[in-house]
Amino acid sequence: MMKDFGVKPYLYPMPTYMIATYNEDGTVDAMMMAWGGICAEDMVALNLEASHKTVANLRARGAFTLSVPGTDTLAASDFMGIASANDTPDKFQRTGLTAVKSTRVDAPVIQEYPLTLECTVEKFEDEPYGLRVLGRIVNVMADEKVLDDLGRIDAAKLNAFCFDQMRNGYYAADQKVGQAWNSGAGLLKK
Repeated sequence: MMKDFGVKPYLYPMPTYMIATYNEDGTVDAMMMAWGGICAEDMVALNLEASHKTVANLRARGAFTLSVPGTDTLAASDFMGIASANDTPDKFQRTGLTAVKSTRVDAPVIQEYPLTLECTVEKFEDEPYGLRVLGRIVNVMADEKVLDDLGRIDAAKLNAFCFDQMRNGYYAADQKVGQAWNSGAGLLKK
């Protein structure tokens, strides 16, 4: 029997991404978010609250990086989702993580994250349900430690984690359980 829960944002898994921008004084700002993802071959969509310091930075700088945090940075990453830069301007420094300037966009690259998309802001969409930021991917960077023998990114090596909105938990996402566009191919022959 199915149980009704009403209107809830209950999809699983929800990704965890780290948006990194520069503040007006050039210091690093980062925030963890889960409401967003790929929306086209070279585009990402970020659903954010307009009051975030990160949104002010996106509007001012027109660029950001979007990274996939690994389980080894869980505490620091979660902190950057808990703390608001509006109230805790030194939140990135408190984490002990390090960043370098991207060579392609006006945004920082957090060195401890194994996968980073360098993006430019393409459009702000202020909608009745909130703010959506569309970003164009100009480059993808990956640490060599997450590459396979052929030089491709191995998702299992990212040690990424997902967010469970239903129980407010994080879950490791590093086990391959099938092959896309192949695991169900046998059903095509029926």
